[in-house]
Amino acid sequence: MSKFSPFTFLHMNDHHIGTPRSYRFRPAINRRWDAIKRQISEINADLLLVGGDLTRDGNTHEFEYQLAREDLEMLPLPFSVIPGNMDVGNKHTDRNGMDNRRDDVALNMTSNRLQLFASYFGPINWSFIHKEVRFTGFYAAVAGSGLREEERFWHFMERLPELPKARYHVAMMHYWLYMDSLDEPTWDITRNDQYLPWYFSIDEPYRRRIFKLLKASSVNILFCGHVHTGRPVEIVDDIRIYKTSAAGNSPQLKDRWDQIETRHGFHLCCVTEQGIDVSFIPGQDQCEDFNSYGPGGHPTIADRDYSQAREEPPLTADPWLIPK
Repeated sequence: MSKFSPFTFLHMNDHHIGTPRSYRFRPAINRRWDAIKRQISEINADLLLVGGDLTRDGNTHEFEYQLAREDLEMLPLPFSVIPGNMDVGNKHTDRNGMDNRRDDVALNMTSNRLQLFASYFGPINWSFIHKEVRFTGFYAAVAGSGLREEERFWHFMERLPELPKARYHVAMMHYWLYMDSLDEPTWDITRNDQYLPWYFSIDEPYRRRIFKLLKASSVNILFCGHVHTGRPVEIVDDIRIYKTSAAGNSPQLKDRWDQIETRHGFHLCCVTEQGIDVSFIPGQDQCEDFNSYGPGGHPTIADRDYSQAREEPPLTADPWLIPK
């Protein structure tokens, strides 16, 4: 048997780079990420896991896929990527929340967007072994969508326990698997006090099915992004679950818990024969927002004013998304 070789890998999510060519832009997000990118470049790591939301509005601007891909290619190490909801669209619903002030149905992900993302960053579900560690990434939000990608997702997840075993198994998803407890009920999108928990987590019965498959696949560590606010590591049935800070965008749900990490940053993961040590590394530039413009949230295409763009030529929504 060959001697085990210790190594380092990195994990980050939610850097949300945008562009002043768009109808909205927050330069602080790009600045925070630029600092983290410099830090990552100085670490002798084998690979980088990118946990989704690479873009501010990639779900409507293919240009931001190009921007994000070129940005990651500047790093001196290989990277493996999964999408986030701002890249490809939200988990599916047939109801709107926030007293119908938000058109959640229109924000559902589409096969078109998932395929377009994959054309830039590779498959949305993947698994490989590197130096006796299996790395797995998947976009769990397709569960319950009825899209053809959902069938492929479950086929991928059902096969995961059958793949060759490794010393350790590290998995990554974008949404949180749950908010506070694996056994919590599905949150109700139509109740204002439950809207955000619904938005950030995976519904039942998909949540439990995913967890059982991760357990059957001997997953040791699961990284989850999306909320932008870090939480203390949770151990559920021997799986270490990391709910992580963002690598650029602002923290959310800050008043929900007492113990939170609101700094922007990434994770340094050192693999040894004894285990995997995960450390949070704060970004070296924790700047406040400045010179931002445009709305937050998920404005409809009709509500966007691209004349606000501060750089020429201004973007427009991808043509097939514009209502006729």
